Amino acid sequence: MARTPSSISRLRPLRGSPARRGEEAEGSPIWLITFSDLVTLLITFFVLLLSMSSMDATTLARISSFAGGPARISASSGTGRVPERIEIVTALIKDPRNILNKTRRIKDLLFPRDVLPPQLSRGELEENLDVLAHPEGVVIVLTEGLLFAPQSAALDARGEALIDLLTPVILAVNANANISGFTDSSPARGMSNEDLSALRALAVLERFLHGGIEANRLSISGYGGDRPIESNDTPEGRRKNRRVEVLLKTAPRMGSYSN
Repeated sequence: MARTPSSISRLRPLRGSPARRGEEAEGSPIWLITFSDLVTLLITFFVLLLSMSSMDATTLARISSFAGGPARISASSGTGRVPERIEIVTALIKDPRNILNKTRRIKDLLFPRDVLPPQLSRGELEENLDVLAHPEGVVIVLTEGLLFAPQSAALDARGEALIDLLTPVILAVNANANISGFTDSSPARGMSNEDLSALRALAVLERFLHGGIEANRLSISGYGGDRPIESNDTPEGRRKNRRVEVLLKTAPRMGSYSN
């Protein structure tokens, strides 16, 4: 049926279609949808950055170790990179020749003068600290007076501070560590010398764990008075025999397999 002009004039535009040429459809402009997607992506990106920056030093250290390299983490700074002094001392102790020729330099880097506990002088530290070469790496020797009260198996305040200074070094070195306790020949009170030496080694291990070192990298030994380094006939010799040794196994043993 043919439509008359009057019926055509009564037609209206369909809902949602423009009434005349150039008129915009109802709803949000197309560019706003693209812009909202961009903002969402940016928010997601910054949330991801925030979550990464909030990761603790221990987690990052484990990730770095899993990747096959030394952990570049400072337990104290949490910045994802160890201080320069730790990098230097780590490089030094990996070369046995440096243990013999640069002992003083290594000691200064391990325990800088400006961060020593206030109750510990540099002279007393030098007198009770030694760094020795070992077939498996390097040994850091700390006498009883730096870590423990006499006959005690609990770290004192400055002992905790010194172990905390060693912790970033062990975190930065891709090597296991053995903590050994020793006594002199004098009998311990309330326990055997072997028990006292083992408990002291355990106290140091627990402090290392507190600093974020993985348990599977640490071991302990307690030798009592069986391995003196000086004569027990003098007070000075007995003082040096009461000690804790931290062996960093930076050199693989002959005939061993590397992972």
